[in-house]
Amino acid sequence: MARPHEPSAPEYRLDGFQAATEQIEDGFSSVTLSDDLFVPFSEHHSADGRDSHLLLYDRSAIWDIPGMAEYVTLHITRDVEQRTFDFASERHPVVPLAQNWLIRRGCPPEVVRGSHPHGPRPADGLTARLEDLLRANSDNRYEVLDHYTDNPCSFDVGVEVRTLVYDSHPDSADAPYRLFLEETTKDMRSYTLREGAFTSAEEADTWIMERDSPLPLAPAPPGSVSRRAAAARARSTVTGNGLAVAPAPVSPPQSGTGPAPTHSRGRAR
Repeated sequence: MARPHEPSAPEYRLDGFQAATEQIEDGFSSVTLSDDLFVPFSEHHSADGRDSHLLLYDRSAIWDIPGMAEYVTLHITRDVEQRTFDFASERHPVVPLAQNWLIRRGCPPEVVRGSHPHGPRPADGLTARLEDLLRANSDNRYEVLDHYTDNPCSFDVGVEVRTLVYDSHPDSADAPYRLFLEETTKDMRSYTLREGAFTSAEEADTWIMERDSPLPLAPAPPGSVSRRAAAARARSTVTGNGLAVAPAPVSPPQSGTGPAPTHSRGRAR
């Protein structure tokens, strides 16, 4: 019998199915190699049995490449007549980006929204608003350039996730490089998300390395932030909690007039 709050195993629903090709079989085995350490965040299985969408937290990521993203998404597609399956998978640094990936692949938005019942919660309204932006990512507004998950696995320090994106929205033309900084408290009860605005990827990297000033917060769209969220923005700084000691930086691509090639690295909630 499972213990209370013990993570359940992912439900792939592949009994009686085989991979459509040997390459697909090898790829699926590689992605799910450590699935005994996967914690299901959300799952959706279509009524016709053809599609499954899974959002998983990978507890094994902390032993992988430093900075590895800790969320895994899977979209399994089945040929119910031929009894074969195919799949797509990707890693993501933060939950909203993982949810966006699943939504774009047909998962109902209401299924993937929300936090894990036993995980940390958004600390304020601004965090929730910024998560909504990343989750929607309409017209591929944000192109992820790089990310880094700083999870020391310590009760003395929280978790920090840095996601560098290029924002193609016209309102962001003056500072299109945006650093989304997610910080989870050391007790893992809550987290904040803030958006920093930079003119180049190198400028964002310099801020990450030096931490000698508050995060240069991106301006909020008119009328989109409540008084409470605006106050949170004004109070927001990124210092202390042991995180100001030059952590491994996001390694940005070369800056230019447009987004640079993606160089992906790798958090936990």
